[in-house]
Amino acid sequence: MTASRRSFLLGTGATAAAAALVTPGSAGADNVVGYGRPDPEARRFTLAVIPDTQYMFDLDRGDSAPLKATLQYLIDHRKSENIVFISHLGDLVENARASEIDDISARFEVLDRRRIGYSVLAGNHDVPDSRLDDQRGRTPYLDKFGPQRFRTSPTFRGASADGYNSFHVFRAGGKEWLVLALDWRMSAKGFEWARSVLSKHSRLPVILTTHELVHDGGDGLAAMSDYGRRLWDELIKDNDQIFLTLNGHFWPPARATLRNTAGNDVHVHITNYQDRYYGGGAMIRLYHFDLDRRVVDVRTLSPWLLGKRSLNPLERKETELTGPADRFSVPIDFEQRFARFDPPVLPPAQPVKDVLVRGTVAYWRLGEGLKDLSGNGNDLRQTGSLTASDDHHRFAPSHRSLYFGKTGYLSTVDSAPVNRETFERGYTIELFLKLPAGFDHPWCGLFTKLAPGSAAGRTGDDPSEPIATLNVAGGGSLQWAVFPRNLPGISTNWGHEMDYETWWHVAVVNDGVHTTMYVDGSPLLRNPSTPARGISTAGDPWLVGAYAYDKIVEKSLYGWIGDMRIANRPLDRSEFMRSKAARTSGTD
Repeated sequence: MTASRRSFLLGTGATAAAAALVTPGSAGADNVVGYGRPDPEARRFTLAVIPDTQYMFDLDRGDSAPLKATLQYLIDHRKSENIVFISHLGDLVENARASEIDDISARFEVLDRRRIGYSVLAGNHDVPDSRLDDQRGRTPYLDKFGPQRFRTSPTFRGASADGYNSFHVFRAGGKEWLVLALDWRMSAKGFEWARSVLSKHSRLPVILTTHELVHDGGDGLAAMSDYGRRLWDELIKDNDQIFLTLNGHFWPPARATLRNTAGNDVHVHITNYQDRYYGGGAMIRLYHFDLDRRVVDVRTLSPWLLGKRSLNPLERKETELTGPADRFSVPIDFEQRFARFDPPVLPPAQPVKDVLVRGTVAYWRLGEGLKDLSGNGNDLRQTGSLTASDDHHRFAPSHRSLYFGKTGYLSTVDSAPVNRETFERGYTIELFLKLPAGFDHPWCGLFTKLAPGSAAGRTGDDPSEPIATLNVAGGGSLQWAVFPRNLPGISTNWGHEMDYETWWHVAVVNDGVHTTMYVDGSPLLRNPSTPARGISTAGDPWLVGAYAYDKIVEKSLYGWIGDMRIANRPLDRSEFMRSKAARTSGTD
């Protein structure tokens, strides 16, 4: 089809709001400060990380105010930023003295009193003799931060017999996550204990925290230390659950992505700011997990400095760090990454009777047959070559689809009642769609009337265009163009471009006056305000997976269609053709 024949539709047809992220220190942040609890089911949540604080707790030197401000910030923003857990990476103090340990222990009591989940671990400066491993015995650190401290913690699940290694489980994003907090130097017994924890919790994704693992190998790319190599070889690489490791000790910060034995990514990050102004000022890392966007957004900031009324020249540079090693995003397809040890539980196929809502005109399970399962006689017939497939949208009622490879299409039989339907009271057309990688077949039809507008007495715009057509335009965008009953010309809805190799739920809903297009249950922007009532008809068939111009089938679909349903009324989004599991969870 030539571009000129379609260009007139671009103007025919005479938003979704973006959620704002609260920036610490902004007026917006001040308005949301509170002591609420985080939401364990929300699909956006935050892990807070506190690296080396040793210079703030150094005999008669130092200052506990920065850490106090950091912990208070985490409490105040626990709800607004959905902070579900806090991890300290070791080197709490400088000299392992009891007085220093007592001082920082008192600071952490603010979390204990509120029963906020957090973990700590011993760094080389937290123990009297850093040459010894976790079998070193009793120390001031163990007296204050041993297992006994966490007996009322909501996340603490256990510790090694020596007390220096522990693990926590927190709930976020509707699932449980495990944090391993490992000593600065683990013994053979420590490694055995860690492996046993992973074995007993074999379905949980794991964040490993320790004091030493990687350092900056140059240009912000992390490299293994000698001890880090041992951790990798004896624990990390063969345990696919471990997807993220966090450590301090070295500076400057750096990161890398390594490949484990299972062939999956392990993200290794070092964060430490003790070399910066005021010993780092208790600067923190916020790991913002977004399960829907499949990303972890990382920020580095100093709550202590952000809360000060006036700043000196050095302080102004340290409030928030935005360099590539301090502010970045880590793409993670969480479901795919965790599939080996925690495969997603897909909902079972739905019985046909559960899909037949009031007003169903036609329901086809493409890939299973051509019969109209509504019982209304709107059966399909096939032209050309099509391939049935097990590929399907995870929340589709059936678990089958039909692949259209540009060579075939379907059409309703001549006697199908839907051919003559005018949908005076409104309509809903919905289907599941996936486009292949490298989609290069624009203006191919999904659901199209064979006859042109002129056959139904419509003379406006281009009367050779089909009476109604749901198309895939360039870039994977959608178009619904229809000659309604009340207009001489075409009313057109436009949709946004959709990613390839992804299943989408598409719906066109007309309430008898206006038409709205939805993708995955979300209304799109470019829906016309001019009334458009019903769909004109010449009693001609509907095409599934093809586009026709002047009653000539010109282009078949390149992609997959799964379940497809037509209703003679506007369906509420809660009634859309998705599995019960999707409707219950509110997830697409």
